[in-house]
Amino acid sequence: MSNYESDLLRLLDDRGYIHQMTDAAGLDALAAKQVVPGYIGFDATAPSLHIGSLVQIMMLRRLQQAGHKPIVLMGGGTTRIGDPSGRDESRKMLTDATIEANIASIFTVFDKLLTFGDGPTDAVMVNNHDWLSQLGYIELLQQVGTHFTINRMLSFDSVRLRLEREQPMTFLEFNYMILQGFDFRHLSRNMGVRLQMGGSDQWGNIVNGIELGRRMDGTDLYGLTTPLLTTADGAKMGKTAAGAVWLNEDQLPAYDFWQYWRNVDDRDVGRFLRLFTDLPMDEIARLEALEGAEINAAKAVLANEVTRLVRGGEAAARAEATARETFAGSGAGEDLPSLAVGIDGMRIAALLTELGLTASNGEAKRKLAEGAVKLDGEIITDPAFLVQPSHGETLRISLGRKRHALVHC
Repeated sequence: MSNYESDLLRLLDDRGYIHQMTDAAGLDALAAKQVVPGYIGFDATAPSLHIGSLVQIMMLRRLQQAGHKPIVLMGGGTTRIGDPSGRDESRKMLTDATIEANIASIFTVFDKLLTFGDGPTDAVMVNNHDWLSQLGYIELLQQVGTHFTINRMLSFDSVRLRLEREQPMTFLEFNYMILQGFDFRHLSRNMGVRLQMGGSDQWGNIVNGIELGRRMDGTDLYGLTTPLLTTADGAKMGKTAAGAVWLNEDQLPAYDFWQYWRNVDDRDVGRFLRLFTDLPMDEIARLEALEGAEINAAKAVLANEVTRLVRGGEAAARAEATARETFAGSGAGEDLPSLAVGIDGMRIAALLTELGLTASNGEAKRKLAEGAVKLDGEIITDPAFLVQPSHGETLRISLGRKRHALVHC
């Protein structure tokens, strides 16, 4: 057990969220004596976040569970610039309407995981476009720009790595860290926010905001980052061969979401149960101690719990029932991904990619050549094979033993 005094840091530490803190003792003392408003920023570059962001969302949930106030900062302003952290190229510019639609879509997931309202520990969602759009350029340079040195900005990984790879960075992107620092100072001054949390790649940006708040307002602010989240085999969390694992139903069916968690590496089960579920620690200890075939029961619990939190109880139950029917071979499973191919049908290689079972036609051809693809139980190896269901007929296409989809006319 940890030696922290506050429920907040004990909870975060016990469940594996803490990587770095700017002042652990100061934050611990503050959280032990008062409600701490804390925030995490999220970009609005797509209609959904993916599971790489779920650890951050769960950290806001833990903040609320420990009796503090979560602030969800949507980057309606900074999305117009693009965070250069971990990127080799500039993001495409989005319209105002697209950004607003993305924020509305993203909110639906937060609404399931946090309690929003006007109370002292109720969650609030804010949009930095509301204040960044009001800044005059000269005003920003005079008030904020003087607190940032070019020497230090060039030393940050988000800038240095791009320059080392000889990838261009626009002056617009170069300003991202200044605006993110200003966000922390604005939220501190206007909403009493004292804590910013984020992934380990945000450490430099968080420290910038802490220093800006101290220099401009003399306020003690705190930062906390989570470890870089990778799977046991070293892959980045949230990425699969078929693409990102999106949180929103519109971007990824509940069954595919459930299956991702059901298929995690045995070594990840305990860690993921601590990070992504509300199960008690003693129950998690029991589940992660299971061995052999029994660990699959723990994976099903993980899949059910995460899907229930993110997609709702009905979606979780439906996905589990579909998996049970599919793997028992007794039915097609009503929640499987499906595609109507029309009377002309579709070549199987293209079909695999369209269904999201493979990331490209090239991968589809490789899987077919390996004998990994079955159509209604029969192995298909020819990428030009025409899948052409008759009217009213539903065919099941399978990639390996764990990935299935339905095809109909």
